[in-house]
Parts: sequence; C-alpha cells; structure tokens
Amino acid sequence: MLKGKKIILGITGSIAAYKAAFLVRLLIKEGADVRVVMTPVATEFISPLTLSTLSGNPVSVELFAKDTGEWTNHVDLGLWADLVLIAPASANTMAKMANGIADNLLLTVYLSARCPVIIVPAMDMDMFKHSSTQKNLKTLEEYGNVIIDAGTGELASGLSGKGRMEEPENIVQEISNFLKKKNKTFRFAGQKVMITAGPTFEAIDPVRYIGNHSSGKMGIQLAEAFAESGAEVHLVLGPVSLEIHRREVKVYKVVSASEMNTVCTELFPSMDGAVLAAAVSDFTPLNPGKEKIKRDKEDLHIELKPTNDIAAEMGRAKKKNQWLVGFALETSNETDNARKKLKKKNLDLIVLNSLRDKGAGFSYDTNKISILDRRGNKEDFDLKSKAEVAVDIVHSIQKLVSGTL
Repeated sequence: MLKGKKIILGITGSIAAYKAAFLVRLLIKEGADVRVVMTPVATEFISPLTLSTLSGNPVSVELFAKDTGEWTNHVDLGLWADLVLIAPASANTMAKMANGIADNLLLTVYLSARCPVIIVPAMDMDMFKHSSTQKNLKTLEEYGNVIIDAGTGELASGLSGKGRMEEPENIVQEISNFLKKKNKTFRFAGQKVMITAGPTFEAIDPVRYIGNHSSGKMGIQLAEAFAESGAEVHLVLGPVSLEIHRREVKVYKVVSASEMNTVCTELFPSMDGAVLAAAVSDFTPLNPGKEKIKRDKEDLHIELKPTNDIAAEMGRAKKKNQWLVGFALETSNETDNARKKLKKKNLDLIVLNSLRDKGAGFSYDTNKISILDRRGNKEDFDLKSKAEVAVDIVHSIQKLVSGTL
C-alpha cells in the first residue's frame, strides 16, 4: 500500500524521536518516498544526518537559512505529500497545531498540507492525561486528522502509564490500513472526470460584467475528492480567486459561459462522466460595449440573450457509458424544480441545495445538500464542510456507477 507514496515524516521534541530512525527504514522498505521535517528541538534528540542518510533525502528544519536567506517552501512540501505523519508528536506541538500557531517549519507544513495527516502522540503520562492535551487531541481529530493512540508502558520519566509512542511496526500497519480503507471508499482509478466550477462573467463592457456570488469552493472540493479517488480530473474553472495544485487535476480557466461551453464540448466526449457544479450565467448582454460605457444619462437599458445551456447540451451528447451529474440551487419549490431539471437536462443525479438553508450555497465553507436520482429517490444530508459534502457526492456517484444506487 505504501509503494510510491510520498510521505512527510514530522519529528518533534520528544525522547521517542529515536524511534523515527526505525520508522523511516520501515517506510522506505515498504516503497515510500520519505522526506523528514524536524522541529529545532527535535534535533537535540536525533541528528538530521542520521535521518537524511536513512531517507535518502535532505532533512528540513528551518524556514530559511540564516547565512544565505534561502527559503524552504512549506507550501510546496505540503502539496508534494500524499500523507503527513507526525511521529512523535509532543504535547507542545499538538497544542500549536490545534490553535493554528505556525512558529516553525513543521507547523507551517501541517497548516498548508492538503493531504491526510496522521498524528502519533508521545509524552509522559501526566502530560498525556492533562485535560488540555486531551482537548487538543479531540480538536485535532475534529479537524479531520487521524490519531494513532499512545501506548501504555515504561516512560522516560521512570513512570509506567499511557503516553508511549506507538511502535514503528504498528504505525506502518496503521498507515497501510488507513490507505486500504481510503482506496476501498473511492474507486475511480483510471477514469476521466470533468468538473465545472465557479461563476461565469458576462461582459457589459471592458470594465463591467454580469455575474453571481459563486466562489468555486464546492467544485474545487469535488475535484480534490475525485483526485483522491484515483480519477484523472479535468476542472473547467470560472473566474475565482481560489487555486488548485494537485497534479491529478488539469485546470482550464475560463471567464464567460461561451468559453466554458466551448471547453466542455471539447472535453466531454472523452470523459467517463462529468459533474456540472458551476453557476453558469443564464443570460449575457446582446451587444457588449467595446469601450467603457459612460454615465451620460440616468437610465441604461441592457438587452440580454440566453447563454448556451451547458447541462442540456451535455445531456443530449451523453453516451450510454457516460454519467452526468448536475446542481440545482433553488430558493423555492426546491425539490420539484430539481426533479424537473434532472429530467429536462437528461442528468443521472442532481445535487440540490437551497439558499434558504443557513450556511449553504455561495461563498460558505459549508453546504447542505440533497441528492436526487432518476428513479425518484432523494437522500438528504446534514450541514457539513464542503470537503465532506464532496465526499458524499462522490460516494453517491460511485453507487450510481456500480449499480447499487
């Protein structure tokens, strides 16, 4: 399960840091590519030279070199990794992680990582039992991190109790189990998926446009989720400020509905399926001004024409071996309107959300959805982060593709 996986091993200031040498050897033996990031205090317990020799890669400790000013790009490290493993994780480092403090390189890598994070605590029993440490562990788990619980036994203080770092062999097994479970959850390896995201801007003149409040967050999270599932993702992205850096996602930046339609029309025939999450403008100015329109009079009348109905065109072009999922953002008669759109556009599933639901819709980091299928089924979901909503949508598409929906 670890062959070819890119793993960042974060090491903090704990006597258990000596176990990191064995952990690196085991990860390398399993075929992983390991890069070690240490806190400055961790270097007092085990040398970077040892870990560099075992991993075959330079060890990173400081944010920048004091003599040359050369910067270690924590963002690139976070994007490179398939998994961040922090072992041992001291009480001090976990407290900082739980509260978003970034005063060393490892913490900045943790905060910028887009991959799963596994945390392996190690400390004395009284520190581990302290209510603040337990609260921080709970917070980190709520953030979506995976915790490998501390073991029980003899500690460096001479006491015996809970706080020992789990043994390297068991950590590697836990990582393998985690990745197996993750791979079983999503099975889109080898498939090509097109996703649209964000708004479109329809020019009134070179300065002004007609648009909407879509941030692109939902579509980008879907691209992330499909990439995690092994799919080759083609993201057609409207004008948003967000970026996606995953190597499995090819991004096509567009501005107008016409540009989005052109790209989708070219891509869709070679796709296994598509999720149309973009909030495409329904109308565009008939005669946009070539120069900025001056305010010479109080009233300005803009004549609009319909844009291409991308969902309807994809629905007509869809082949028997393709699947197509759309979105419906409604403000009234939500379910009825979504069912009509599902049928009219020849979609296989439609994801419904209502602007009447607090925390759902444009710009939020959360969403509340229902998923409807062609057989009349409707599944409602609670308010969740858009990352979690994306997982729910991918699960539903997986059931559709496998015939279990």
